[in-house]
Amino acid sequence: MEFFITLIQVLDSTIRLSTPLLLACLAGLFSERAGIFDIGLEGKMLMAAFFSAAVAAVTGSVWLGLLAGIASSLVLSGLHGLASITFRGNQLISGVAINFLAAGMTVLIAQSWFQQGGRTPSLFGGGRFTPINFPFAESLGGVPIFGPIYSELLSGHSILVYIAFAMVPATWWILYRTRFGLRLRAVGENPAAVDTAGVSVVGLRYAAVAICGVLCGIAGAYLATALQAGFVKDMTAGRGFIALAALIFAKWRPWHAMGACLLFGLLQAVALRFQNIDLGGVVIPVQVMDALPYILTVVILAGFVGKATPPRAGGEPYVKER
Repeated sequence: MEFFITLIQVLDSTIRLSTPLLLACLAGLFSERAGIFDIGLEGKMLMAAFFSAAVAAVTGSVWLGLLAGIASSLVLSGLHGLASITFRGNQLISGVAINFLAAGMTVLIAQSWFQQGGRTPSLFGGGRFTPINFPFAESLGGVPIFGPIYSELLSGHSILVYIAFAMVPATWWILYRTRFGLRLRAVGENPAAVDTAGVSVVGLRYAAVAICGVLCGIAGAYLATALQAGFVKDMTAGRGFIALAALIFAKWRPWHAMGACLLFGLLQAVALRFQNIDLGGVVIPVQVMDALPYILTVVILAGFVGKATPPRAGGEPYVKER
């Protein structure tokens, strides 16, 4: 029974830790399906994390913080769209620029605003997302097997966790069951055909980039106002790049993306839960456990980039034929 409780606790941490990865992964999915490669997910999450925490700290309202995080992420998405869609610039360079811009600006503004060494004040009360407890969660907690699963694993997460996992079937439905989704996927494969049909390639790509910005904004806000209680420098810690690796691993499909993000979340949860593991007299240091998600990222990118086929028009600016 003790093993089962430990397993539930690890899986609970897995869900919490995989939420920002899942949101960022779905954000990249929309953008890249439309042919816009976005390695600026990290920067948008970081900017959203800062502004959500800063506004929540100043106003005491976590919802205003969430809106501020989404707005800041949308501004960076707009910059990326302007550079890569309107001016037909290199999408990878634009993404790198966004990452550098966010890394520098967040610390600079935080120091100027709060004078706390590039961090925001700790969030309390209404400045943080509180857990949502399901009906009868406490009373059912003692029921064998079902009780801990219902009361600890499924119940007790913030609303953003449920939104993130609800976005998986929503993304599948939008991409594969709606006219907008069909056109979005077509723009990533053959934009000339979409243009010939009288549909705006530029409009669809901007829409995809905007959806990407909203989801990255929610991911960043979750990091600063739900998973943690405030913003600290570089708090995304490579999650944007891990989300990109998960997206490639999932071959740009929503349900597979959820599985990949849960796998990365599980590795992070295991690293947090089990430190300095003793395997028959050989102690695995905590640093190795912490590095596991990043090691898996490298392995996936090395082993699957050649096998996973991205959208055919991905990374290429569309030039309308006269």
